[in-house]
Amino acid sequence: MVFKRLKIRSATERDRNAIWKIFHEVVAAGDTYALDSGLSREEALAYWFRADTHTYVAEQDRQSVGDGVAVPGKLEVQDREIVGTYILRANQAGPGAHVANAAYMVAKDARGLGVGRNMAEHSLSEARRLGFRAMQFNFVVSTNASAIHLWQQLGFKIVGTLPGAFRHSKLGYVDVYVMFRSLL
Repeated sequence: MVFKRLKIRSATERDRNAIWKIFHEVVAAGDTYALDSGLSREEALAYWFRADTHTYVAEQDRQSVGDGVAVPGKLEVQDREIVGTYILRANQAGPGAHVANAAYMVAKDARGLGVGRNMAEHSLSEARRLGFRAMQFNFVVSTNASAIHLWQQLGFKIVGTLPGAFRHSKLGYVDVYVMFRSLL
């Protein structure tokens, strides 16, 4: 799959089913998120759409421009598919609210195609626009090599290690990293 056009935008109510599908797929794997794989749809979406959270989706064209069906008197809207989602919020309240936190999920079929990188770059711009001075990831599973590589390429540093803090579904207890970067 090659993306003809990837668009990242704020999520809306109509995106909930697609977000739930991605969320459930990612969390059920048990290899990257410290979330209960038994979360219900309602609980998962309540977490992803918290009032203090900016929620985004990455969507791509299912067809290229010009492939749509012409309907007399109507402009056919392009058919789009959600291939990723991310959230952005303050890492802490009060005196720590100037540091952002984010979480990203990419649909299984879209991994390795730049969706995560595009969402990460978008989130850094959005965090700056919203006035955050830094971004911190509190719980990066040490075996998630592709994410760690991407975060390091984008200027994040490992500032702490939590030994054995994550119970990986296949590997048992593995380390977790705290990663940080300035946005100034």
